[in-house]
Amino acid sequence: MWHVRAEIAPAILLVVDFGGWYKRDAKASDANSLHMVQHTQVSLLKDIIVPYTHLLPRISLWEDQHRDTLLYFKGAKHRHRGGQVREKLWDLLVNEAGVTMEEGFPNASGREESIKGMRSSDFCLHPAGDTPTSCRLFDAILSLCIPVIVSDNIELPFEGIIDYSEFSVFVSVNNSLQQNWLVNHLRSTSKEQKSRFRTNMARVQSVFEYDNGVPGGIGPVVPNGAVNYIWRKVLQKVPMIREAIVRDRRKPEGVSIPLRCHCT
Repeated sequence: MWHVRAEIAPAILLVVDFGGWYKRDAKASDANSLHMVQHTQVSLLKDIIVPYTHLLPRISLWEDQHRDTLLYFKGAKHRHRGGQVREKLWDLLVNEAGVTMEEGFPNASGREESIKGMRSSDFCLHPAGDTPTSCRLFDAILSLCIPVIVSDNIELPFEGIIDYSEFSVFVSVNNSLQQNWLVNHLRSTSKEQKSRFRTNMARVQSVFEYDNGVPGGIGPVVPNGAVNYIWRKVLQKVPMIREAIVRDRRKPEGVSIPLRCHCT
């Protein structure tokens, strides 16, 4: 599998996030092993972050009803690596008034609970799991539940086209782990600000949907859907990739310049 990754590395890769790409293969004992995915093989310069497929149905702004829960989260409590913050947040928030923390997933058995939880909450918590992002973020957007993104370093789909700060709350890990800080911060958000967040969120919901409404998916691409936005990002990336290739080719012989991306 690793040699396949090396062969396809020069292509524009579509990835849901960069979590785990820079980690050494667990089977490799040598830190300089060729089994390691190099940082230039996946990069923000050439690759495109795409949304996870959402699991919950979309709700329109006109369908939105009263929300009586402050903050909602449904997922596994115990995660690895960067997701360890989730367990700490759980312990801080589980007994807070107006906060719902549930173990489980929005699968066949937990789907209805997730729909109800997200549609009845002002904010939906999005801490890292095994990877920085998950379908939970996009379920929240489709449910008009304001995402609370707890991360010091996260990459999101279609940034540069979409401004997530217009409909999401970004919180540092350090602040989120201070007693009462997060709930007090969310409670201080005015009704008008929450309304603006939801209005802005409703405008971009279609961007995170792959379905074009045609059985089997064979048919016209939705202009404001995920597929078209991926192609828009490709259009943005191509000139930057060309520049990186030209810059690498013109370096003098014997001069070592850090490779900007694995583009050739």
